[in-house]
Amino acid sequence: MSALKARVRNGHLELEEPASLPEGAEFWLVPAPDADDMTDAERADLEEAIAEGLEDLRTGNTIDGPEFLARLRAAR
Repeated sequence: MSALKARVRNGHLELEEPASLPEGAEFWLVPAPDADDMTDAERADLEEAIAEGLEDLRTGNTIDGPEFLARLRAAR
Protein backbone atom coordinates (compact mmCIF):
# COMPACT_ATOMS: atom_id res chain seq x y z
CA MET A 1 0.00 0.00 0.00
CA SER A 2 1.32 3.45 -0.82
CA ALA A 3 1.13 6.44 1.48
CA LEU A 4 -2.20 8.15 1.99
CA LYS A 5 -2.45 11.91 2.36
CA ALA A 6 -5.07 13.24 4.76
CA ARG A 7 -5.96 16.52 6.47
CA VAL A 8 -7.77 17.24 9.70
CA ARG A 9 -11.09 19.02 9.12
CA ASN A 10 -13.48 19.64 11.99
CA GLY A 11 -11.60 17.13 14.11
CA HIS A 12 -11.85 14.33 11.51
CA LEU A 13 -9.25 12.95 9.15
CA GLU A 14 -10.23 13.30 5.51
CA LEU A 15 -8.28 11.61 2.75
CA GLU A 16 -7.15 13.91 -0.06
CA GLU A 17 -7.79 11.17 -2.66
CA PRO A 18 -10.08 8.15 -2.83
CA ALA A 19 -8.53 5.02 -1.37
CA SER A 20 -9.43 1.42 -2.05
CA LEU A 21 -9.09 0.06 1.46
CA PRO A 22 -10.92 -3.08 2.56
CA GLU A 23 -13.76 -2.59 5.02
CA GLY A 24 -12.45 -2.69 8.57
CA ALA A 25 -8.82 -2.09 7.58
CA GLU A 26 -6.73 -0.71 10.43
CA PHE A 27 -3.56 1.32 10.12
CA TRP A 28 -1.36 3.66 12.13
CA LEU A 29 -1.29 7.36 11.33
CA VAL A 30 1.95 9.25 11.85
CA PRO A 31 1.87 13.03 11.34
CA ALA A 32 4.31 14.19 8.70
CA PRO A 33 6.88 16.65 10.00
CA ASP A 34 6.98 20.14 8.59
CA ALA A 35 10.41 19.46 7.11
CA ASP A 36 11.02 22.66 5.17
CA ASP A 37 10.73 26.39 5.47
CA MET A 38 9.45 27.04 1.95
CA THR A 39 7.07 29.90 1.35
CA ASP A 40 3.91 29.31 -0.66
CA ALA A 41 5.57 31.06 -3.64
CA GLU A 42 8.70 28.88 -3.37
CA ARG A 43 6.58 25.73 -3.16
CA ALA A 44 4.56 26.84 -6.22
CA ASP A 45 7.81 27.44 -8.14
CA LEU A 46 9.09 24.00 -7.13
CA GLU A 47 5.87 22.27 -8.17
CA GLU A 48 5.94 24.12 -11.52
CA ALA A 49 9.56 23.05 -12.12
CA ILE A 50 8.69 19.43 -11.31
CA ALA A 51 5.72 19.55 -13.71
CA GLU A 52 7.96 20.98 -16.45
CA GLY A 53 10.51 18.22 -15.87
CA LEU A 54 7.83 15.54 -16.07
CA GLU A 55 6.55 17.07 -19.32
CA ASP A 56 10.11 16.97 -20.71
CA LEU A 57 10.24 13.27 -19.85
CA ARG A 58 6.89 12.62 -21.55
CA THR A 59 7.95 14.43 -24.73
CA GLY A 60 11.44 12.91 -24.84
CA ASN A 61 13.16 16.26 -24.31
CA THR A 62 16.00 14.67 -22.32
CA ILE A 63 19.67 13.75 -22.61
CA ASP A 64 21.46 10.77 -21.14
CA GLY A 65 23.89 10.95 -18.24
CA PRO A 66 27.19 10.80 -20.17
CA GLU A 67 26.05 13.56 -22.53
CA PHE A 68 24.94 15.69 -19.58
CA LEU A 69 28.33 15.27 -17.90
CA ALA A 70 30.16 16.13 -21.13
CA ARG A 71 28.10 19.33 -21.49
CA LEU A 72 28.70 20.19 -17.85
CA ARG A 73 32.47 19.74 -18.19
CA ALA A 74 32.54 21.74 -21.42
CA ALA A 75 30.74 24.65 -19.72
CA ARG A 76 33.56 25.08 -17.18
